[in-house]
Amino acid sequence: MIEALIMRILVDVTSSDASTKNTSDDKSALRPAATVMLIRDIENEAFEVFMLQRTLNAAFAGGMYVFPGGRVDELDGIEELEQLCDGLDDKHASGLLQIPSGGLAYWVAAIRECFEEAGVLLARNSQTKQLVAFDEPTIIKRFDEARLKIHDSSLSMINLCRSENLSLVTDSIHYVSHWITPVGEARRFDTRFFVARAPESQEPLHDSQETIASLWVQPQDALNKLARGELAMFPPTSENLKFLANFKTTDEVLAAAKKVSNPVAILPRLRTNSDGKVIGVLMPNDPDY
Repeated sequence: MIEALIMRILVDVTSSDASTKNTSDDKSALRPAATVMLIRDIENEAFEVFMLQRTLNAAFAGGMYVFPGGRVDELDGIEELEQLCDGLDDKHASGLLQIPSGGLAYWVAAIRECFEEAGVLLARNSQTKQLVAFDEPTIIKRFDEARLKIHDSSLSMINLCRSENLSLVTDSIHYVSHWITPVGEARRFDTRFFVARAPESQEPLHDSQETIASLWVQPQDALNKLARGELAMFPPTSENLKFLANFKTTDEVLAAAKKVSNPVAILPRLRTNSDGKVIGVLMPNDPDY
């Protein structure tokens, strides 16, 4: 069943205007995106990662299990936001991503999308330096309303930070991998994957719009569910789960993430048959890549 779902998605996203596509067209259509893996410790020296299931009728990756994330918007990169980002400026962020400029926008996008999709705000009070706590009904209500406004673009991240006296915890979000959607798909993303510790005083929850289900799961358990056909996910998700599965605690993950340097961009390829029909995905280490 899971294999059939993945193949249906691959066929759907490659069928639109397939005859007019070429490599240069696809490359120019790449959309910058950011995804964040939220992790938390549990008993017995173990940890879990938060995952969301995308709505079945989504234009891209419908029904798939993913981490919170999405496109980098223009407002994610406005210069004024740099002053509200703790411990990271655009020059340093761009250097980590190996791009000329605009790198900080990926961190901001990861934070914004995490708030929109999961209801978790990776921010701290600018004066007390304490992480945002959703621990009182009035606070929960206020930020729930802000979440909806961020989602419909009636409120920007910079205005939310200014009104709530917040700074974004960009110093605690670590870049770990870089994936590019295969040439030939109708929607292509240049995605940076990040990892961060989930705030203890915030409980993630899917938004029931773009995402319809959510769960906390140990990375190896998620991979086992994938193997059994219980969860559907694309290779970037499963490969990042494999990275997480190498460690026992969030501290170990974050220590390793800090040491990740210049991740190689991974570009899978679509496997096609003699008729040009998509029948799978090839990874760079596959013999017939």
